[in-house]
Amino acid sequence: MTNKTTSLLVRALLEMSEAHSSKVIRGNTKRANIRNMGSFGALAARRASLPLYSATSISIPSRSFSFINLAAPISTRRMEYTECRTLGFTPEQMYDVVASVDQYQHFVPWCKKSRVFKGQNGDMRAALVIGFPPIVESYTSEVTVVPNHQVRAVCTDGSLFSHLETLWRFAPGAKDSPGSCKVDFCVSFEFRSLVHSQLASVFFDEVVKQMVSAFESRAATLYRSQQDVLLRRRST
Repeated sequence: MTNKTTSLLVRALLEMSEAHSSKVIRGNTKRANIRNMGSFGALAARRASLPLYSATSISIPSRSFSFINLAAPISTRRMEYTECRTLGFTPEQMYDVVASVDQYQHFVPWCKKSRVFKGQNGDMRAALVIGFPPIVESYTSEVTVVPNHQVRAVCTDGSLFSHLETLWRFAPGAKDSPGSCKVDFCVSFEFRSLVHSQLASVFFDEVVKQMVSAFESRAATLYRSQQDVLLRRRST
């Protein structure tokens, strides 16, 4: 079974590497060590299944994707992605969406299952299953929160990651935009195996790029009616 799984991973890796190389040659582009993305254009087609909603037209993304320790062997390469956006929801609303880890399976890209276990001392552990073919893996994270301000999750057990940490911070938006908030999102990760590291360059970077938009869409689903009422009150 292990040999069969490894064979599938290697075959998928070779196919994706060839496709990626052909794309780079056709476009005559070079991948930079650090990529800064301030536009949704390149991702619009990929996010067609994630309708965006904002009560006010103030969503201004600022993103960066950094590959750290490029001189190190690829099996130990750590990657980090950060994004900062202003969204048309309150800090309390966005915090509630992010802190509801047990609901991730319903809207987070490639999250297949999500369960939360709470200890007697108030600590929280999250068991997640993620899948982006040919990888389907489970892992456990310790989740700590500062209500309405911060959610932090650190992977403590799993065969896929040697390191995985996500951090969300929420703050009120500008004074002239009541009901909005500033969201800072950061994720750093490192895969255990060479094959998974190679696959990450094709899949996982796309996963994390969609994260903030997925949570914004979730907030829209939960709070759209409330925001519509607020907008109508402002216009009268």
